[in-house]
Amino acid sequence: MNSAKIKACIFDFDGTLVDSEENYLKADQAMLRPYGINFTKEMKEEFVGRGNAEMVATMAARYHLPVDGPTLLAQKNKLYLQFALAHTTVFPPMLALLNLLKDAQMPLAVASGTSRAILDALLQQTNLAVFFPVVISSEEVGRPKPAPDVFLAAAEKLGVPPTQCCVVEDSQYGVLAAQRAQMKVIAIPDPRVVKNMAGVFQEADLLFAQGMAQVQAAEIMAWIKQFS
Repeated sequence: MNSAKIKACIFDFDGTLVDSEENYLKADQAMLRPYGINFTKEMKEEFVGRGNAEMVATMAARYHLPVDGPTLLAQKNKLYLQFALAHTTVFPPMLALLNLLKDAQMPLAVASGTSRAILDALLQQTNLAVFFPVVISSEEVGRPKPAPDVFLAAAEKLGVPPTQCCVVEDSQYGVLAAQRAQMKVIAIPDPRVVKNMAGVFQEADLLFAQGMAQVQAAEIMAWIKQFS
């Protein structure tokens, strides 16, 4: 385990801070239905934790759609925002953790595969924006997760060495990205989505295999303080 001090925390957004899985599935289904594609929950599992741009580009190429990736992404973002502004909820344990970290004056960032405009809108709508002076979308840095780019960019903006950052993630791609950035990682996979907790999740520094229902903010805070 990386034994360096923890001087900053970086959060994924969808599935980590907010319960957004159903909203994304509805948006994907509405986006692909006009092209004759019945997009199922099982099909969605392939893309959990990957950037939206990569997901739509893959679908456009796989099904030879008459639109390119950027056009499809714009369609998806518009649909998703409609669902998300009406239905996005913050996970209570994450809100409790953010308040503890803020009280401890821990620098915080969001690093997500979600498009920046959506991140900004939903951080405002959920009142989470006050916690995060740094917000970065993987679309702004090049390679999406599992590449470490978005986490490294967040660390640079926070002014904290990557080895002194802790990442909170729900997906295997996010866990891999954090490891490749040489950051500690807390994994909170959603058992509704993740059927196999073996492999990369078992390599997380702290794992909540039962998902958000298992999470206690005070427990995470006590774990972080071990490295303070």
